[in-house]
Amino acid sequence: MRLLGLDPGLRTTGWGVIDAVDNRLRWVADGIVRSDETLTLGERLTQLHRGVLAVIGEYQPEEAAAEETFVNVNPASTLKLGQARGAVLVAAGMAGLRVAEYSPARVKQSVVGTGRAAKDQIGMMVRILLPGCTAKTADAADALAVAICHAHHRGTANRLQAALEAAR
Repeated sequence: MRLLGLDPGLRTTGWGVIDAVDNRLRWVADGIVRSDETLTLGERLTQLHRGVLAVIGEYQPEEAAAEETFVNVNPASTLKLGQARGAVLVAAGMAGLRVAEYSPARVKQSVVGTGRAAKDQIGMMVRILLPGCTAKTADAADALAVAICHAHHRGTANRLQAALEAAR
């Protein structure tokens, strides 16, 4: 199963693609989609939307996962992050992808083992869990962490569903 992880942001949205086969994970690609800060908000959201659609078109993931919004001290920043998430989630939805969402703490817990991990710890663990991974930026590493989190939780949910169906 090919999975797309997304770390939405208005300036930079990280993305990461992995293949998950049973309990094995393989890095496919990662990168970022940038928006031009000189443009209007609507134009920037369009850039993010188109950028994510281009990634989906190139790598053909079967499912996607995104990090949930965390509440920022600055309400305006939180609102802009929410708008960026909306543009990114709509792109995945328009491409026909089911999109799971995970809290930042759950992503960190899944990848590092603690919900309070620092960015550098996430990047280090992503590189360990995905041999050959480049994760050129922290945003790309975070997106790969979201994909890893989804692979772990998705697998558990599927095994639980299979066991329930077998018990019927």
